[in-house]
Amino acid sequence: MGERDDWVTPGAYAVAPGVWRIPLPLPTDGLRAVNVYCVRDGEDVVLVDSGWAIADARQQLEAALASIDAELGGVRRFLVTHIHRDHFTQAVVLRREFGGRILLGERERASLDFLADATPERVSPQLPLLAESGGQQIVARFGERERPTSADLKYWEQPDEWLADGAVTAVGGRELTAINTPGHTQGHLVYTDAAAGLLFAGDHVLPHITPSIGFESAPADFPLRDYLASLRLVRALPDMRLLPAHGPVTESAHARIDELLDHHDRRLETTLAAVRAGAATPFEAAGILTWTRRERKLAELDPFNGMLAVLETRAHLDVLALQGKLASEQVDGVVHYTLR
Repeated sequence: MGERDDWVTPGAYAVAPGVWRIPLPLPTDGLRAVNVYCVRDGEDVVLVDSGWAIADARQQLEAALASIDAELGGVRRFLVTHIHRDHFTQAVVLRREFGGRILLGERERASLDFLADATPERVSPQLPLLAESGGQQIVARFGERERPTSADLKYWEQPDEWLADGAVTAVGGRELTAINTPGHTQGHLVYTDAAAGLLFAGDHVLPHITPSIGFESAPADFPLRDYLASLRLVRALPDMRLLPAHGPVTESAHARIDELLDHHDRRLETTLAAVRAGAATPFEAAGILTWTRRERKLAELDPFNGMLAVLETRAHLDVLALQGKLASEQVDGVVHYTLR
């Protein structure tokens, strides 16, 4: 296992006094694990995020907590960064069994309402956006296996408390402050422990990859604009240790935020170059760009990741339009971009 991957090894890893990182497995081929953070002060035990509601994740969480003399039934609160299933769903299952409280950012309400009312027949809002972005051929590649099942939909329950920006949660004698950081989702929260210099970053700041933008049930109008503003907001805070949802803990959140801002600056330049090269739709521009660290072409991606690529390209095109570098218009139901 390489240095980039050893963070997924099961266990409970102390990252600061009273704080442990617990990686839990994911049932996907891409991201291999999600970090759940246990924050403990005396008998007060809180988890930041919870993992995906699968048996292996539950077993590894239970074993990790036992190794630090804690247990599933002792978790009093789940501070969830956002409602993607690898962060939210295990909290729902554990709450049903043990009664812990779930706290979630208030701007996730619209997406959660959509999921709570969804049926296997209900179309994800990403598919119409994908078609509107010129990606009809990717839409056609989505089969029935891509639709949610009744089993998938049973986890979307309301939290016990909706957290506003700036809400403070006490864990014994320490305080965790919620900061709204829209972009990955509209209601994404990071939690800061200012006294200990810790940033529980969720998917907002990741050490090895860039998070998807705006993949949620109630999509924002300009998710990349929101994400870049959120990065600058956190960059303006005092520097802290970066405790990400995916990847190892690193010493400087600022250093990684600077890399992410630089990445998106370069991506905006290459996206503008794609329009100069003749691309008009997000699908066409995404086909000119390359994807992942391996610089794969759009046609090489599976339908789900192809959808993410096209929608992320559209988010960059929209920012270029907001900057006055492009104009956009609907042509036969598909958005087109042209140079100003």
